[in-house]
Amino acid sequence: MSAGLAEVPAARRMAVQLTVNGRPVRVEAEPRSHLGDVLREDLTLTGTHLGCEHGVCGACTVLIDGEPARACLTFAGACAGAEITTIEGLDDDPVAAELRAAFNREHALQCGYCTPGMLVSARDLVLRLPEADAQRIRVGLSGNLCRCTGYAGIVRAVGSVIAERRARGIRPVALDQRPLGPVGARAGGRAAAAPRQVPRATAGAAPAVADLPETFRPAHRFAQTIDLAHPPEAVFAVLGDIEAVAACLPGAVLSGRPDPDTLEGGLQVRIGPIGATFRGRARLWRDEAARTGRVRGAGSDAGGRSATEGEIRYRVEPGAEPGTARVVLDIGYTLTGPLAQFGRPGLVRDLAGRIAAEFARNLDARLSGAARAAPAGLNPLRLLLDLIRARLAAWLGRA
Repeated sequence: MSAGLAEVPAARRMAVQLTVNGRPVRVEAEPRSHLGDVLREDLTLTGTHLGCEHGVCGACTVLIDGEPARACLTFAGACAGAEITTIEGLDDDPVAAELRAAFNREHALQCGYCTPGMLVSARDLVLRLPEADAQRIRVGLSGNLCRCTGYAGIVRAVGSVIAERRARGIRPVALDQRPLGPVGARAGGRAAAAPRQVPRATAGAAPAVADLPETFRPAHRFAQTIDLAHPPEAVFAVLGDIEAVAACLPGAVLSGRPDPDTLEGGLQVRIGPIGATFRGRARLWRDEAARTGRVRGAGSDAGGRSATEGEIRYRVEPGAEPGTARVVLDIGYTLTGPLAQFGRPGLVRDLAGRIAAEFARNLDARLSGAARAAPAGLNPLRLLLDLIRARLAAWLGRA
């Protein structure tokens, strides 16, 4: 990699100012260079291991502005001004020291290739989990793969550190609200601009949609269409029945209606090895004459530190055949936290397409008067198989 970078003309490279392990550094990098290569090749911090380079294995996990992030999925240029902490920067960290001792004690490592990323993620769990819950530890480490240990020793090690610290009266860290956007979005001068924040969900509470600014600029946006063999007026009417919509949407749970234009609830999603249940609030708008509507919401996953803000605009128009309808969706979203590390726009669009297809089937059944209950949650295996089939069909079509 270093030889390849040396061949890049200077005009195509950019200067990036970072704070790495507490030390200000300036590196010259190609715009497409990811943070993992810059750390290893330019700064010789080889404790950050590169495995899959697709954000799946977690070996390259570092801290960016204090949050665990995949170095192989993060452009170095996007981290200008950010604080980066690698495994070398945790040598004197008391939590990391306790974890290293526990990993040795519980035989939680063998080849050691996953260990740097595993320790960075485990440290985050020790700081924020209220108790040594083995299931929550496994979920929290599900984005860090180990080919050697079988994970039992790792889970015991992390659980023992959490239990010992809580027994000593060390409480979990109260995480501050953080802005939506990619990891490192608080970097440099951007931090001083006091970016808008989405309140984190806690037990019995949900983000207040009224606190969100009217203008929403999502990080990603895409369009989706649903064709239904029912009149447009009937389709638009059922879309105004939020209970019916929630019953048709896989993974959706409606928990309350504080007022006619506001709803509270949750949605279960899974992208890659990370799953989350987002709980929050949404505001509804409808224009009966134009048969258009808008849903604006925000939510967070209290257990997994992922948060999202999104908006769905929909329009119901006549379909290609008389008596049919087409629902045109414009979807915008911003995602942060561990799930964002796997939430590539293409993968999210594919996942949204599968969810939309299931929603359309359930909605068609309801409009037809048939009894078709939406599944309680998304079936990740079925969605994965559908995605594989679609990708294979696309590849064979291009061959």
